Amino acid sequence: MHLMWLTIVCVAVYCYTIWQINKLDAPFEMPITLSWTGDYKIDGASLRGFMKADNGRKFYVHYEMNNEQEKKYYSEYSLAGQSFLVKGELVIPEMPAHPYSFAMTEYLKGKHARGVLEISSMGIIEKEHSITSLLTQQRFQMLHHIEKSFPANLVAEAQALLIGSQEQVDAELNRAYQKLGITHLFAISGLHVALLSKLFFETLLRMRIRKELATLLLLILLPTYAIVAGGAPSIWRAVLVVEIVMLARYFKWRLSALEAMAISFIVFVIWQPAVLYQIGFQLSYLAALSLILSSKLLAALQGILAQTFMMTCVCQVLVYPLLLLHFYEISLSSFIANIVFVPLFSFVILPLNLLFLLLTYICKPLAELAFFLYEPCRLLLTEFILFVQSIPYQMWVAGKPTTIVLLLLFSSSCIALYFLQRQKWHLAIAVLIVPAFIVQLLPYTNKQLLISFVDVGQGDCIVIELPYRRAVYVIDTGGLLRFEQEEWKRRHNKYEVGRQIVVPFLKGKGIGKIDKLILSHADADHVEGAEEILREIAVREVHVSPRSLEKAVMFDFLREAEKQKLIIREQLVGDAWETENIQFRYLWPKDIEYEGNNDSLVLLMEADALKVLLMGDLEREGEIALLQTAYEDIRDVSILKLGHHGSKTSSIDEFVEATNPQLAIIMAGKNNRYNHPHPEVVARLQNNNIFYLVTGEVGTITVKWDGNKLTYETMAMHFE
Repeated sequence: MHLMWLTIVCVAVYCYTIWQINKLDAPFEMPITLSWTGDYKIDGASLRGFMKADNGRKFYVHYEMNNEQEKKYYSEYSLAGQSFLVKGELVIPEMPAHPYSFAMTEYLKGKHARGVLEISSMGIIEKEHSITSLLTQQRFQMLHHIEKSFPANLVAEAQALLIGSQEQVDAELNRAYQKLGITHLFAISGLHVALLSKLFFETLLRMRIRKELATLLLLILLPTYAIVAGGAPSIWRAVLVVEIVMLARYFKWRLSALEAMAISFIVFVIWQPAVLYQIGFQLSYLAALSLILSSKLLAALQGILAQTFMMTCVCQVLVYPLLLLHFYEISLSSFIANIVFVPLFSFVILPLNLLFLLLTYICKPLAELAFFLYEPCRLLLTEFILFVQSIPYQMWVAGKPTTIVLLLLFSSSCIALYFLQRQKWHLAIAVLIVPAFIVQLLPYTNKQLLISFVDVGQGDCIVIELPYRRAVYVIDTGGLLRFEQEEWKRRHNKYEVGRQIVVPFLKGKGIGKIDKLILSHADADHVEGAEEILREIAVREVHVSPRSLEKAVMFDFLREAEKQKLIIREQLVGDAWETENIQFRYLWPKDIEYEGNNDSLVLLMEADALKVLLMGDLEREGEIALLQTAYEDIRDVSILKLGHHGSKTSSIDEFVEATNPQLAIIMAGKNNRYNHPHPEVVARLQNNNIFYLVTGEVGTITVKWDGNKLTYETMAMHFE
C-alpha cells in the first residue's frame, strides 16, 4: 500500500515538474519589466544573473556595463527586488564545446529559467519591499560587512561558511579542497544548520525562555537564515527537514527521519520543480539519505574518529556514481581528509567565524585582537592543505559513465551499503571494487583510433587516442589572447580554456595521463592552457618547436614543467616514433631558429590507409616548402587540419589541391574577431569539392577509424 502511494506521489510530482518547465515556452514582448533576484554576480564589466517577470518567469540576463560609475552604483547597493524596464534580445544558449563541458541549457533548466537575455539597456522603475527582498538585502550588507571588517585572507572563508557565498574563494584553494574531497566544508550543509540550530536553541533555553517559545522562534529563524545564507539546495534541505521534525514533535506526531526527508523532498520539488536538475540538490539528498539509512551502523561505532570515517564511507559509497556523472573523478584521499577536517571546520573554524562576526558588530578592538591571533594559525592551515593536495594520485579519473554503467554503479553502491549495515566489510568492498575495476578498464576495450578536434574557441587542441588506449597524445591546449584592460573591467574569475574546456574533456573521457603533449608553436591560442593541464593531468613527455620556449607566452608552462621535472624535447623535420604500427613523423620545421607561425610543428600520422596531416599555424611560405620537400608525404591525405584557423595566409591553392583531403578541419572560434575562416579559404575547399567542418560551428569533432572506415561525429551532427 505504501509503495502504491509513493508511486502515485512520484508520478504526480514528475508530471507537475514537466508542466511547470513547459510553461517557460510562453511568448513575451520587449520591452519587459523584470526584477532582480538575489542570484546575480558582478565581475569586471559584466553583470550576470537571474531576473523575474511579474508572472514569475525567470530569465538569465547579461548586461555589459558602460563605465566605472555605473559599475560602482550596481556594486554598492543590492539589486535584489529592484524592478527595471529592460530592452534586449533573447538568444539561444550556446552549444556546449563538447559532451563534458558546461551546458548552459542544462543550467537554465535547473534554475527554471526561460533563456539567455542579452540586455542592451535597462532603467530602474521601483524597489520591492517584500520580506524576501529585505532578507536578500541583509545578506548583501553582511557580505560587504565581512569584506570590510575581516582581514583579506579570511574574507572568502567567512563569507562561504556564514553567508554561503563562494564568489571570492581562491580558485587554487578551491581546487585543493576538491582534491581532498572536502569542498562541502565551504558550503553551508546540514551539519552547519544542525549546529547553529542547536546553539541558538540552547542559548534561548539558558536565557530561561520556555521550550515551546524557543521552538517557535527557531521555526521562524531557520527559513530566514536559509534566505540570508543564499538559499542553496543543501541549506533548504537541512532547514526543511529540521522544520518538519520540530513540527512533528510540537504536535506529537510520530515521524521518522526518513519520512521527514521524504516530505521535505516532495515539498521542495513542488515549490521549485526544476531543482531536480541541480547537482547540489541531487548530492545533498543522496548524501543525507545514506546517513539516515546508516544511522544504526553509525550509532554502534565507538569514538568520533570511527564515526566520522564511516560517515564519509557511507556518503561516498552512495554518491560516487553521481560524482562521476557530473565531475568524472572522485577524491581517494577524502576518507582520511574528512576525519581531520570535518570536526575541525564544524567545531572550531565555523564557531570561531561566527564569534568573529559578532565581535565585528559589538567590539571592533576585540575583533582585531582575535584576528591577530587567529590569522597566522589559519594561514598555516592553508599552507598545510596546499601541501597535502600536491601529493600525487589522490584523484581517480574514471570518466563520465554511460547510462548502463551508471545503473551498474548505483546498484553496486546500494548492495555495498546493505553489506555495510550488516558489517560485512569484505563483501561491501568486493561489491564496490569489481564495478569500479570494470569502469577503469572500459576505455582499454575500444579498438578504434580516435582523433578529437576539441572546440576551444579561437585556438587549437587535438586529442589522439590510440586503439585500446595504448597511448594518448595531445596537440596544443587552446588559450586566450589577453589584452590590457582598465582596472574596473578586469574579471576576478578569469576564463581559462585549459581548466574549463580541455581538462573536463580529458577527464570526461577518463584520461588521467598524457603520453606526449605536443605544443606546435608559441602562440597563446595554442599553448596558454598548457600550464592548467599540467596541474591536473599527468604528462610523460613534451614536444616543442626549437627555441619556442624562449617566448614569454611559454614561461608559465615552463615553470610548471620544471616543478614536475618533465622531459621536454625540441623536434625537427625527420623526428619520428611508432606505436602499434601507427607512425608519427614531423615534417616541419627544418631549422632551430624560431620565427613564429612558419616554425610550427607539422605532424603526419599514418595508420594503414589513414593519413592525417596536422598543420599547426603554418602559413604560405611553409606550405610551399612542404610541397617542395615532402610532396609525396602530403599527397591525398584522409584528414587535413588546416593551418592558422583557416586564415587566407595559409591553405594556398597548390597545397589544398595536393593534399586533397577527404575531410578538412578548421579550428576557429564562433564569431571570432579575425573572421576565420576567411572566405577565400572556404572557396578553395568548395572549388575542390572538399568536405570541411569548422569547430566554432559544429563544436568538438571526433574522428573514428576502425581500420577500414572513417566516421565523423560532432556536437551537432554525425557523418560517415
